[in-house]
Amino acid sequence: MKRNFKNKVVVVTGGASGIGLATARRFAEAGARCVLLDMDEQNLALREKEFRVAGYEILTAACDVTRQSDCEAAVKSVIRQTGGIDVLFNNAGITQRSRFADTRVDVFCRVMAVNFFGALYCTKAAIDSIIARQGMIIVNESIAGVAPLVGRTGYSASKHALHGLFTSLRAEVRHLGVQVMIVCPGFIRTNLQDRALGADGRVTNRPQSFVGRQHTPQSAAEAIFQGACRKKPLLVLTFMGKLGYWVSRLAPGFYERQMIRQFVDELQ
Repeated sequence: MKRNFKNKVVVVTGGASGIGLATARRFAEAGARCVLLDMDEQNLALREKEFRVAGYEILTAACDVTRQSDCEAAVKSVIRQTGGIDVLFNNAGITQRSRFADTRVDVFCRVMAVNFFGALYCTKAAIDSIIARQGMIIVNESIAGVAPLVGRTGYSASKHALHGLFTSLRAEVRHLGVQVMIVCPGFIRTNLQDRALGADGRVTNRPQSFVGRQHTPQSAAEAIFQGACRKKPLLVLTFMGKLGYWVSRLAPGFYERQMIRQFVDELQ
């Protein structure tokens, strides 16, 4: 049976923009009670107003996912106000574009803090409620979490770590009625790329390389919603994303050579 999200509490980290915002809107359209967590308080206020004008039930909370105390406080507040959490979408993220040899170690630490530890903190805080309600955890991973990606070693490492954590967690909680869906987007046009860190930790002005065309957050959100309804364990988005996923598994050497050709400009 498909999941029905009417009146379910859906918490989205990094929910004030991009894929997180688009996905929250899609769940709200289905009757869910959405909660947006984000560190951008000004943007959160705008989104809260937009949702209320549209007639959607919405809560927002400022949360820096790199702070365990922020994540725990936000989750406790949500549970206190709503009674529990049915869906946690670990979406908050950051990326970097720079050669490994040039990149400072603190850049790796920053990327891991947001992408991996942010998801860990929020999931750990919410897991008891999700188990009690036989809910769902959604993780915004990447093709870079299941295949190599040159010029983004820090980003890829954080996504591989997510893959290991949440595939293992899935095995632990499946028998309790909890679903874990890992989402691997292809190239989606969001402001994430505009904030990519460079080798020195500052936002880079190096143009992003990508393969095929960039898809919209709205198309990703629709696919994520439909995947959640169908309780899919793994959701790979876009044609190029699916192609990359399978080629990396069936012909890893060929995949590596083609990837280097496509991203050679970022290695100069």
